[in-house]
Amino acid sequence: MQYPLPEIIGNPDLLVGREKEFGLLDKWISRIPDRLSKSRAILARRKSGKTAIVQRIFNRLWSENGEVIPFYINIPERNVWFPNFAVGYYCAFASQYISFLERDQTPVDSPLTMEQIREYGKSKSLRQVVIDVDSMLHYKKNRDHDLLWQTASSAPKRYARLYDQRFLVIMDEFQNTGEYVHTDENHQYKDKTIPGTWHDLSESKLAPLLVTGSYVGWLINIIDTYLEAGRLKRMFLNPYLLPEDGLQTVYKYAEFYREPITNESALQINRLCMSDPFFISCVVQSDYEGRDLTTEDGVIETVHHEITFRKSEMQMTWGEYIDLSLKRINTVNAKHILLHLSKHSEREWTPGELRGELGLEIGEKDIRELLKTMVSADLICEGSSDIDYRGLTDGTLCLILRHRFEKEIATYQPNLEKTDMRRSFQEELRKLRDEKESLRGMISHLTGKMAEYQLATEFRSRKRFSPSRYFANVADDTRLNVTDVRMRVRFQRPDGKNMEMDVLAESDCGRVLATEVKKTKSPVSHTLTEDFMEKLAVYAAQHPDKQMIPAFFSTGGFTGKARKFCEENGIATAREISVI
Repeated sequence: MQYPLPEIIGNPDLLVGREKEFGLLDKWISRIPDRLSKSRAILARRKSGKTAIVQRIFNRLWSENGEVIPFYINIPERNVWFPNFAVGYYCAFASQYISFLERDQTPVDSPLTMEQIREYGKSKSLRQVVIDVDSMLHYKKNRDHDLLWQTASSAPKRYARLYDQRFLVIMDEFQNTGEYVHTDENHQYKDKTIPGTWHDLSESKLAPLLVTGSYVGWLINIIDTYLEAGRLKRMFLNPYLLPEDGLQTVYKYAEFYREPITNESALQINRLCMSDPFFISCVVQSDYEGRDLTTEDGVIETVHHEITFRKSEMQMTWGEYIDLSLKRINTVNAKHILLHLSKHSEREWTPGELRGELGLEIGEKDIRELLKTMVSADLICEGSSDIDYRGLTDGTLCLILRHRFEKEIATYQPNLEKTDMRRSFQEELRKLRDEKESLRGMISHLTGKMAEYQLATEFRSRKRFSPSRYFANVADDTRLNVTDVRMRVRFQRPDGKNMEMDVLAESDCGRVLATEVKKTKSPVSHTLTEDFMEKLAVYAAQHPDKQMIPAFFSTGGFTGKARKFCEENGIATAREISVI
């Protein structure tokens, strides 16, 4: 797959899980060619993976070069003058369209100018492209900004109809269109009706919308006001991964950032970070001076630092979110209510119940107004009735709120029960140890997906071991003292063919444990074991100073012929490896 659009996640391999979400979106996209797909909105708080998902969709559709042409635009939190926004929108669309047609990645990351777009349209006899550029330049010069914007914004739908094509219009952080687009050059006057531009496009089956928003209440209000509620089907994205996907994320981030962990500490990090990929990335990349992710205390202290240190990535990201959301309700009462609802999100609360439980001195009417404001600010959600409210089931937010507000609220509410976070983390890890059997099941299942990472992590953290600890039929079982472990080591055969070794563990004695990993349900065939021996021979010839110890790990086992081949050629074998 190609990646013409640089993904915010960085290395594409860091995107883990989300099979359910991609499955739903893939089914929806597959119906676009037959004009059966209704516009959608992905709703979730910041750092929950929305952008990673829609950027991957763009890159996949671009790479497939199929019937659906993707257009992606991010609406940043930056003031922009209306006509400049219009020109930028059209240039981004036209550049990505040309990129798709010509199979040239460059225009995606470096949009073409209006003049370059016009020249392309002229050279390819795309008369409408030429007309649009000429019209827009004329409208901008004469300050006919409404006509300028109408031409730009309607382009995907018009081109789809004119050229009998299908587009997917992806707008990331859609709510910002009504907040940062200004009608004057000095950015004094916002046009909050801009989202209404897509009223007709949201109904289009030729170029449906896929929009995202990090401030859920804000975006829902925009959709209800300008696009009519039923025109965009809503998809609420859970910021947390499945536990085993979260564990994969820990392994991958640790590997990419070369951060030492153990298989046991990987479980601990995942548990304390609640399988939140952003939280995991913050912990693995933490600048905490005493960071040590190979021990339980080290994991606890690093997680605690990310939550409590004002300048940590975790604190700064959530602090910005909370501060923006609390602008209208920055009172101790509001913070006390918010903290309480976040701690007790398992049940709903009425204003009267909150007043009694928290000993608030304001009336129920005022409490309800605060609650309504918090709902619109995406800090809590409505309950089953008009007077019921509940906290978000977002453990990460709750941890930040505890640290931010408990001390402040305690000065007004001396009886407030404060939380010792380190003790809470220790209790979580105690529960983790109590669940050892279920964890073994998770590790066993995970081995099929992440065996290379697990083996590499085990070899690094164990460091000194005999190969027979993990493999049978070991020809040389002398104890290793591992000094370097690498994964997916690429090299070339003399004729130029690319080859790859899955896991290499080098010992200070010059020996190398070279492990091939196959994650299939069916037994490994004789052909695959022969291929491994060929790779091993090529690699050994290129490193004559190293003594190779071949090993083959197959989750599906080996055929009789393959096993015999391994025994005759001194290849150690394993089907299961215990790492906890």
